[in-house]
Amino acid sequence: MLAQQSLRRYTAYVNEFPGNRPVRTRFAPSPTGYLHVGGTRTALFNWLLARKHNGAFILRIEDTDEERNTEAAREAIFSGMSWLGLDWDEGPHPDGNTSGEYGPYYQSQRNELYDKWFEKLRQDERVYEDEGAWRFKFARKPVTMMDLICGEVTIDYRDESNTPDMVVKRSDGSYVFHFVNVVDDLEMKISHVLRGEDHLMNTPKHLQLFEAFGVEAPHYGHIPLILNMDGSKMSKRDTGAAIAGYADEGFVPKAVVNFLSLLGWSPKDESEIMPIEEIIERFSLEGINRSPAKFDSEKCAWINQQHLMQMQSEEFSAAAAPYVARAGFDLPDNFTQIAASVQEKVRLLSEVPDAISFFLVDDFDYDQAALDKVRANPDAKNLLSELALALDQVESWTSAKDTISITAKANGAKPGQLMFPTRVALSGQSGGPDLGSILEILGRSESIRRIRRTLNEL
Repeated sequence: MLAQQSLRRYTAYVNEFPGNRPVRTRFAPSPTGYLHVGGTRTALFNWLLARKHNGAFILRIEDTDEERNTEAAREAIFSGMSWLGLDWDEGPHPDGNTSGEYGPYYQSQRNELYDKWFEKLRQDERVYEDEGAWRFKFARKPVTMMDLICGEVTIDYRDESNTPDMVVKRSDGSYVFHFVNVVDDLEMKISHVLRGEDHLMNTPKHLQLFEAFGVEAPHYGHIPLILNMDGSKMSKRDTGAAIAGYADEGFVPKAVVNFLSLLGWSPKDESEIMPIEEIIERFSLEGINRSPAKFDSEKCAWINQQHLMQMQSEEFSAAAAPYVARAGFDLPDNFTQIAASVQEKVRLLSEVPDAISFFLVDDFDYDQAALDKVRANPDAKNLLSELALALDQVESWTSAKDTISITAKANGAKPGQLMFPTRVALSGQSGGPDLGSILEILGRSESIRRIRRTLNEL
């Protein structure tokens, strides 16, 4: 209990009162594949910490793997981060420009800096040559760190058989990850490093390098892994792993950010649907859970639906328009009204075209099961025929929906016996928008035409 309280106090101190060092966090992806959920969540947590404390968020590209680097992967980093709204204060930009005073921000362009710090180690006799490569001499002592999330972690370097001196420079002259990662963080004055817990055992190695360089190390926090719902580790091939797919599937950026923020972090109450401003305000390292997060695609879709429902109708229709156009439909002048009629029905923007297609096509196809259900109602044909006459006579079209109940009762039927046939007649579907909205959008003549068209199918 005391250890937990100590960690809590330490975390709260570092999180809220970082001392004289300004908060500077970074995201350092490799352009060797698409931007995936695990890396994006890491970027998000670092971004949130920087924004919470009015600090700087740095994008650094670890592009030293020349054989696997691709331009497409580099562009995927830029586009994915930009789509999510995770803006960076320093680093390269898609247009080729760079912001920040600690560049270059591509590792492949920083060899002079690596050579400088390697030379310091060589002068201090902290590296030695071994079969053409260069190894760093670990200080043979226990190394203890207070991880901001995992707590106290100690690695005993006195046992050389378990902790052999590590290679920092390969025989071909290239530098290894551990070395360049530390040099980049110290040169860029990174104050906090949040990364996946699969890096936890790397950190004591990095702390030894910082100590050898004679500089203060960042505060480290290691985020728990993301698992599939069955408990297996989420891989890049799993559903929902690629950030680029979310836009195509009809997610909105603010919903994806909301969902990702809850993968391993909690605001410590029942809140789930939050705008980014609230997430920034409430984010803290204390709120990051120690146990792995489970990726629930259904939960992600539900969160997206809640954000869609909160949109103004104009914002929703603007977001839905590209999906409808891509499905081959022309957008009518009253598209905002049409889209708004299904705003509370869809979970994804990609569902909008099917949901509203009956508005945009005069002679739509009927859902066969729905039409068969109407045919099975012996009173449906007469009731629909009477409804067509009544709608033609109604004085104010704003009361068109009420006419359905009035017509049913006037012919000795319950309103429900006419509601479903009317829905199928107007839309060809068994479900969808409110009937009042459908009648209002279609108008008098088109509504009557569709009812009479359906009568011919019965």
